[in-house]
Amino acid sequence: MREIVLDTETTGFDPESGDRIVEIGAVELFNHMPTGRTYHQYINPERDMPEEAFGVHGIGPDLLPIPRPANPGEVLLKDKPVFAKIGQAFLDFIAEDSILVIHNAKFDMKFLNAELRWMGLPQIDFDRALDTLAIARKKFPGSPATLDALCRRFGIDNSNRTLHGALLDSEILAEVYLELIGGKQPDFGLAPVEQKQSSGEVETNWRPKPRPTPLPDRITEKEKAAHAAFVEKMGENALWSKL
Repeated sequence: MREIVLDTETTGFDPESGDRIVEIGAVELFNHMPTGRTYHQYINPERDMPEEAFGVHGIGPDLLPIPRPANPGEVLLKDKPVFAKIGQAFLDFIAEDSILVIHNAKFDMKFLNAELRWMGLPQIDFDRALDTLAIARKKFPGSPATLDALCRRFGIDNSNRTLHGALLDSEILAEVYLELIGGKQPDFGLAPVEQKQSSGEVETNWRPKPRPTPLPDRITEKEKAAHAAFVEKMGENALWSKL
């Protein structure tokens, strides 16, 4: 099972009011285990950056009402691609059959689908989204369910998260998600795994097969004879004689 843990950063709260995505980060899981594959992209929103949004993620000082150079850790956006240039690559990464793991999925999904709609690309079915915020609220009713609060609950290091960042938040959310569903191996490693064949193709439902050449017997002939003599001494009613 392929899952994509993702996060976005934006210029505000409502794409229908002109807000846009400025960063997408995503982490791939297969059978609840990170594969090491990620997707990360900064995006030119083709508009200014409100001070309030900049205070959250620190992206785009060159788009502030009074533009300025970037300080260490800040990202300039004017030279980044617009969404129309990267939208298809993003869809290719998430594919059509992957579950999308998102914290507060309604927010990110409305932005992603607005951007895709504006460039004439297919919308993402909301049924594909798995909302970790809803999972946390159901599992811990009445308790804080922010990403930072869940990191504290599960003992996950988020010390690098001084500002919101889509890829870092996705990596942290992947750890939180695995804890929410029962730890890093909720299926005890019994789920099917991918195995690359000699042809280079990947077989998704791979299962171990019998050895082409059986391993040699580890019991010597002397040990076999000793065991047979021991069983014979136990008489005809011995359990070993009936097996």
